[in-house]
Amino acid sequence: MMMSNNQNRNILLESGTNELEIIEFGIHDSRFAINVMKVREIMEPIPVSKVPNSHPFVEGIIEIRNEVMPVIDLSAVLDLSVPNQGSWGKFIVSEMNKIKVVFHVETVSRIHRISWEQIEKPADFFQGVEGLLIGIVKMQDGMVLLLDFEKILVEVNPEGGLNVNSIKDISQRERKDKNIIVAEDSPLLRKMLEETLTRAGYHQLQFFHNGKQAWDYLENLVQQHREKAFEQVQLLITDIEMPQMDGLHLTKRIKEHQVLKKLPVVIFSSLISDDLRHKGETIGANAQVTKPEIGYLVETIDELVL
Repeated sequence: MMMSNNQNRNILLESGTNELEIIEFGIHDSRFAINVMKVREIMEPIPVSKVPNSHPFVEGIIEIRNEVMPVIDLSAVLDLSVPNQGSWGKFIVSEMNKIKVVFHVETVSRIHRISWEQIEKPADFFQGVEGLLIGIVKMQDGMVLLLDFEKILVEVNPEGGLNVNSIKDISQRERKDKNIIVAEDSPLLRKMLEETLTRAGYHQLQFFHNGKQAWDYLENLVQQHREKAFEQVQLLITDIEMPQMDGLHLTKRIKEHQVLKKLPVVIFSSLISDDLRHKGETIGANAQVTKPEIGYLVETIDELVL
């Protein structure tokens, strides 16, 4: 199965439907998935050049159309054994956080169109792949695990994650009265965003685990305060990939709401690319920032809450 950039752009042309396309792939006897928006193409494996002293998860590097990309062995990441002889499996060529990377998997089966409401957040007691799951997708023929590929990239290259130290201590500015809500399903990112925004002078923060929780909170504010709801919150930051309700659907609901449409919304996601930026623009997002550009995120917030 091949997927070109043109095919990617033709998928889910309508933004904010709370739906997504996932590509199902297999490793050993387990079923996993990746968001189609992260995939450039799927190809047969080609020879990999080894890189000395590289991370244990990195097989090496390959060149695709004059671009050099690292190859990550997902069987090693997930500690699942697969044949290591010959030209096995498939290569999933991906782009996220402005990084192009290849994931080596065993099989690729099909594409599913699902709703974020079908995706359940994994329980805390999950072992093995704990922390690497965005959610669990219940299918009629079994369960598929939606992986957190950004976390895998940070595991391989920690410098590619959010760098809180890149933010200067500017907490003396008059920002303490600005109320910001954040919809982010990753506990690690919630913690880092809290530390970063606090350092930048924003102390009134509320965090929600998904878009639905944030939407329910905003609706309740409107019911209680009507037009004065903006005295309670001045800006929303949202990820895109979240169980129950994604950030695009959350943004679309806000911008179509008679009262909430005035609320500034910043999408902070690994899925902001030249090919995908139009999705946020279509639904009226005030700004879109690519993870892990945390410094630019703070600058963007400063401009929107003044």
